[in-house]
Amino acid sequence: MNRARKRAFRTAASVVILAAALMLAIPSPVAGQDKPQTPPDPAKVLAAAREIMGAQQYCGLITLDAAGLPQIRTMNPFPPDEGMVVWMATNTRSRKVEEIRKDPRVSLYYADHANAIGYVALTGKAVLVDDMKEVLKRKRAYWDSAFPGLKNIVLIKVIPERIDVINYKQKLAGDPATWRTASIPVDRK
Repeated sequence: MNRARKRAFRTAASVVILAAALMLAIPSPVAGQDKPQTPPDPAKVLAAAREIMGAQQYCGLITLDAAGLPQIRTMNPFPPDEGMVVWMATNTRSRKVEEIRKDPRVSLYYADHANAIGYVALTGKAVLVDDMKEVLKRKRAYWDSAFPGLKNIVLIKVIPERIDVINYKQKLAGDPATWRTASIPVDRK
């Protein structure tokens, strides 16, 4: 082997050895991602979620359109009930009603960024409820103008399946390595 080739070979070998040494010496940015994390305490997650959800007047409702693309709009929900079910009203002729009829999978997004508290993402199934007893049970004053004579009103009942929460006030933050939020399935006993 001539000198230039030997030098190139040694340089290439040195680069490979140096790269291998660096890979072993520097921890991976996702170190621990494959290790099982301690599951969050469901009661703590639910309490942290309720704190944020109950303090917000509005949330984002995300549905899927005919092409499978997410569609988001601002909604005025009721606070979650004891099972974390969320109710809200809309017009029977709205696109969201048509989208829910075709695909009931939805997400709700609540955020309190003004006070740097965090957010809640709730995913589940939406059920359209047109029972007038349920409507009257939840009636809000502004519905008289939004739904004159309570015509064309339907309730959206969101039954949660999973809740993701970041609540800094409750010391419930994302995993430092993966940024994964505290996430729990909602038990439907």
